[in-house]
This record gives sequence, C-alpha cells and structure tokens, in this order.
Amino acid sequence: MTDRAPDMIDVFMDSWRRERPDLDIEALAIIGRLSRFAGLVQDRLDAVFAEHGIQSWEFDVLAALRRAGEPYELTPGELDRALLITSGTTTHRVQRLEERGFVTRRKDDHDRRVVRVRLTDAGREAQALAHTAHAENETRIVADLEAGERAALLDGLIALGRILGDTDLPADQRPR
Repeated sequence: MTDRAPDMIDVFMDSWRRERPDLDIEALAIIGRLSRFAGLVQDRLDAVFAEHGIQSWEFDVLAALRRAGEPYELTPGELDRALLITSGTTTHRVQRLEERGFVTRRKDDHDRRVVRVRLTDAGREAQALAHTAHAENETRIVADLEAGERAALLDGLIALGRILGDTDLPADQRPR
C-alpha cells in the first residue's frame, strides 16, 4: 500500500485477511474499488442529469438516437444493441420518452412490420443541453488525476475489458 489514508476496501481486505487467511483476496483491491467507484460515479452523473430534468437511462436513449445521425432514428432492435438492454426494457423506455415528447414511433416506409424510433426536436434539445453539462461533469470527475494517471487508468480498463470479452463490436457498430 502507498502513503495514503486507508479506504473501505482496505478495511474489508484487512478483515478478510484476519478471518480467512486461506483466501487470495488480492483481486478485491481492484474489483471492490471498481464496484464502489461505479456507484460513486453514477451518483455524480445522475445529479447532473436531474438538473436537466432527465434520468440517466433517458439520456442514454436520447444519446443513442443522436449518435445515429440524421434523421436521428433507430429500430428498437438497434436501440437494444446500442444500449445493451433487452427488448422489453427498450419498449418501456421508448414509451416513457414518447409520453414526454422526446421521441416518436412510426412504421418504416419500406417494411410496415418495422417500427422506427425518431428523436424529436424537443428530445434533441434536451439531449444537447444535458450532453454539454454531462461532458463537463465527466471532465470534473477525472480532472484531479494527472495526465499519466488518466492514461494508465484508461489502459488498465481497456485491458480488463479485453479480458472480460468486451471487445467485439456488433457488425453494425464497427467503424467503417
């Protein structure tokens, strides 16, 4: 351990070393912190979204549609893949956003069996305003890390993602 004040994970690790010295708990130092920090980061993200009258999941759907480019629409299946959620969750989220006037649903012009979800002007405006604040918030969250620390953290997270199998993009999401 470096010259720093202990955190909760250090306390947990000390307790486990005492109670279960037979276990290899080295990974707890990483996994425990990843889990704990994910919640702390999400709290900070949610606070900024709340200032803009939206929830994190709403921003995610609006951002996926905005990233799609003009005319800012996707099928529900494309949204499922872009957001890594189930079709039932997508249906519920689209309904809620439609009630707020942020998206519309329409039948595809070429295949009436296909539904297209389109970002409305109100949805695009809500996403744009929240996105500016969101980007500034993310910058604040990592601002006190030195450039080398940010780079090392990013490299480590990318390596962990690779090991966990988070490298294969669906064909429709690969850069062209």
